Amino acid sequence: MSNADPITLEIIQNSLQAAADEMFAAMRKTAMSSIIYEVLDMGTGITDAEGRIASSGAGIPAFIGVLDKSVQFILQKHDDIRPGDVFITNDPWHGGVTHLNDLVLAMPVFVEDRIIAWTANIAHNSDVGGMAPGSLSGDATEIFQEGLRLPAVKIIREGETDQAVMDIITTNSRMPDFLKGDVWAAIASVRVGNRRLEGLAAKYGIETFLTAVDHFMDFGERAARVELSKLPHGTFELSEEQDDGRIFNVKVTISDDEFKVDLRDNPDQDTGPTNTSRDGTMICAQMVFKSLTGADTPANEGCFRPLNVLTREGSVFHAREGAAIGFYFETEVRVYDLIWRCLAPHIPERLPAGHFSSICGTFIGGIHPDTGRQYTIIEPQIGGWGAWEGRDGNPCIFSGFHGETYNTPAEISEARNGLFVDRMALNTAPGGEGQFNGGRGLILEYRVRTKSGFLTAGYTRSRIKPWPLEGGEEGSGNFVDVIKADGSEKTYSFVSGLSLTTDDVVRVITSSGAGYGDPKDRDPEAVRADVKNGLITAERAKTVHDVTV
Repeated sequence: MSNADPITLEIIQNSLQAAADEMFAAMRKTAMSSIIYEVLDMGTGITDAEGRIASSGAGIPAFIGVLDKSVQFILQKHDDIRPGDVFITNDPWHGGVTHLNDLVLAMPVFVEDRIIAWTANIAHNSDVGGMAPGSLSGDATEIFQEGLRLPAVKIIREGETDQAVMDIITTNSRMPDFLKGDVWAAIASVRVGNRRLEGLAAKYGIETFLTAVDHFMDFGERAARVELSKLPHGTFELSEEQDDGRIFNVKVTISDDEFKVDLRDNPDQDTGPTNTSRDGTMICAQMVFKSLTGADTPANEGCFRPLNVLTREGSVFHAREGAAIGFYFETEVRVYDLIWRCLAPHIPERLPAGHFSSICGTFIGGIHPDTGRQYTIIEPQIGGWGAWEGRDGNPCIFSGFHGETYNTPAEISEARNGLFVDRMALNTAPGGEGQFNGGRGLILEYRVRTKSGFLTAGYTRSRIKPWPLEGGEEGSGNFVDVIKADGSEKTYSFVSGLSLTTDDVVRVITSSGAGYGDPKDRDPEAVRADVKNGLITAERAKTVHDVTV
């Protein structure tokens, strides 16, 4: 048993975070696909020997929350785990949690023939097979149509590549070179983390290392319970209509000991690809819970011990194995926003009005007109965040569910993909006004160069727009316009495999965040500044704010 001093324990914990950051940097710098190295649609993390998250990691919060669940599945499935092994999974019912595009790699850290930790990462990969380029189709009715399923298998055995597994993965992809490069970047990442943790254990001793991990988890629990006691206690309920007419329901019960999220009373799983796994739903609740009980502190397994999430197997939030799940992200962001909206009126100092709350996944592909190779641009979009008391919402950042990611620079999109980026601007359409305004969304136009291309997109918060607080205006909604070369135009929120050809334009339009407070209470000088900056027209200012400019 170690008797390490508190300073040593803190140094080890900070070193775990540094190791996760270094893993992130290694993956970013060596990946082939812009969705990874530009957008940073990825995450890295470290678990303890039992697969409990030990470090908050780096990258998308929803992705980091996958990694402990993946490692725990690997431990349940495999008895023969050896130094140098690397496992790969992408299947939601075999430790993958999300959808088949997201490959999870995990590596055990051995010291003196004993597993002391795991390093792991996850990233969206451009194409893993399936019925449609990019491996996402709104027409999918079962997971077998969405790509190659990898049920937590070894890709590296004791340091040596299992070439058969690597060949199966690359042969099933329309973009094998990119996929192979991204997988090797992920392997390099977990190996970097492995070396750093071996060094930590050698420097401080195994027992001190393990004590530090356990100590920080216990600290995470204590800190979460302190903040939990400060939240309003009681039971809070919300029912919300969705764009497709379904009603989603949530009941949140907060007490001194527990933060319970009950999602059992919800629709049956979808026949299409907008389902999510039980673990994915758990991650949504974890993100809201962490935001309310310690957004500024690192996350670990202990932070989530007071959280209890109830789901019903066979529902859209806990789909049975075999269900299509490609657009899971739009359902999970709905869960995340549902809990947020349920609690926002009761915790207004921590939760603003509704934001654009969609990943707005946009997939444009075809054969590159210059190289003759398949390309697929994979672009989550940015949008407006909601206002709260005393503050306007932020314009053009990613959804809370998606975390700290970035849009792909126009130069990269044009160089790597067969299209032009003609326009990127704030969306100044009416919506989101209040005493404090919601942040503005985005207008982004892609012009197609290839003769035979396609568009697949999945947006929510299109018909049912971002929700306001205290008398503000709702947001403007997310959708995508397709302007054909002949001048015809059509608007979509969900579309799959739509044919595109040369000079067709795909116009992405994301919502403003919702407003807070009566628009007529807005400071007239702030309204005049909005008009001057082109955020609102003088006519709209007169109508909504009753301010003449």
